[in-house]
Amino acid sequence: MEKLDGIALTLIALYIISALFSFVQGFTMTTVTQKITYKLRNDIAVKINKLPMKYFDKKTNGEVLSVITNDIDTLSMNLNQSITQIVTSICTIIGILIMMLSISWQMTLISLVILPIAGILVKMIVGRSQKYFVKQQDYLGHVNGQVEEIYGGLNIVKVFNAEEKVTKDFEKANNELYKSAWKSQFLSGLMHPVVNFISNIGYVGVAVAGGYLAINGTITVGNIQSFIQYNKQFTQPINQIAQISSMLQSMVAAAERIFEFLEEKEEVITAKGNIDTSKLEGNVEFKHVKFGYDENKMIINDFNADVKEGQKIAIVGPTGAGKTTMVKLLMRFYDVNDGEIDVDGHNVKDFDRGELRKMFGMVLQDTWLFGGTVKDNIKYSKEDATDTEVVEAAKAAHVHHFIKTLPNGYNSLINEESTNISAGQKQLLTIARVILADPKILILDEATSSIDTRTEIQIQSAMDNLMKGRTSFIIAHRLSTIKNADLILVMNHGDIVEQGTHEELLEKNGFYADLYNSQFEVEEEG
Repeated sequence: MEKLDGIALTLIALYIISALFSFVQGFTMTTVTQKITYKLRNDIAVKINKLPMKYFDKKTNGEVLSVITNDIDTLSMNLNQSITQIVTSICTIIGILIMMLSISWQMTLISLVILPIAGILVKMIVGRSQKYFVKQQDYLGHVNGQVEEIYGGLNIVKVFNAEEKVTKDFEKANNELYKSAWKSQFLSGLMHPVVNFISNIGYVGVAVAGGYLAINGTITVGNIQSFIQYNKQFTQPINQIAQISSMLQSMVAAAERIFEFLEEKEEVITAKGNIDTSKLEGNVEFKHVKFGYDENKMIINDFNADVKEGQKIAIVGPTGAGKTTMVKLLMRFYDVNDGEIDVDGHNVKDFDRGELRKMFGMVLQDTWLFGGTVKDNIKYSKEDATDTEVVEAAKAAHVHHFIKTLPNGYNSLINEESTNISAGQKQLLTIARVILADPKILILDEATSSIDTRTEIQIQSAMDNLMKGRTSFIIAHRLSTIKNADLILVMNHGDIVEQGTHEELLEKNGFYADLYNSQFEVEEEG
């Protein structure tokens, strides 16, 4: 009984220690896993802001989102479970191996022979299945991108009765995802039966060797029984690792996509020292600018223009002439292939991008508001603005009256899709945002396109006041809105074909006159 009491106490102590180690293991792995995923998400968020715009031309929003959500989640979930299992299995194998060696080194050697055989077979299976796990994660990104794109334009899908086409496109992408997922899971699932089969062969070999050693009197039957039990436990962790192989491979595939994203080429930093933008006036000069989104296909061929501070410059031309592209080059969303753009004598490439963009205020044809209050959306351009400044900016944009009609005024919430306000009101809010920023150079890309005629007159008046003393670039499609511009640059096929004031260009009776007259005739017919 004394001996049994000792054994019982020893077992209780071991179980308590085991429970403590399990707690420490769980706490440690959870902490490590969550810290890794937290850091990776932060790294990705930082990386997104460092990537050139051309990267996002090749990727859908859903594909980028899939890296941040699906791939990070897959890595997080599988890292916690699989690493815990691997650590436990390795510790178990080491402990059991010591016990097996203490009983019989000969039978232990037979047990170990199965490991390289199992390893070779597992390596062969992994080599075949891993590419399908990578494809699975890629196709998951494609499916997410398609869903994000479809639901972003669901109204258009319904208007044109395209539900059937959209469903077929989704089924095609989903089918590719199914095929790669099926192949990856099937091949990965082969590991467990293969390893189990090899383990059973080793088990037979141990039994035969044990019988032979017992006949020769080298080992007792009791030791054989103990060794066989250890042998079963020895192969069990190996089987468990084989079982979680699909998790490991999914984790590796997700990690590959994450690190591939983090290793993408960043925007080239060409800044030469600190240029104080607060002292610049807003003179802009384009010198023999050449640019193409594809280096083999130039869309801006030889653009030259000299813009003085405070001038109101209109850029007009047919669709695809390169009007918006010139503005993107000016703000360094893209860098020119040849030539240069100067701001007050400084090449834009010499500026830090962030500092350069502080000089600009931009109102695009496509508005963007985020989920938050009206005040927060207006203050997006100037976080430290006072409430008085926000109200003044809203009044200048003729949106103050509308805001006051909202239930909570400036503290009213706008949902992410901005479905609770009209397109024109969205545009007015983005104009208020730019007015608040008080930039030195304004860029208006058909800024009044979503606004009714009455509101447009008000906005035009506010814009005229705003543009006084500031260099302004106005991309216009309705030529009637830019008659009072100081200089009109007429673009066609990436070049300036004409330039001058409205009256001068009409007198030339050239490309601009044709554009204006054709538009005037359309308006008259309307």
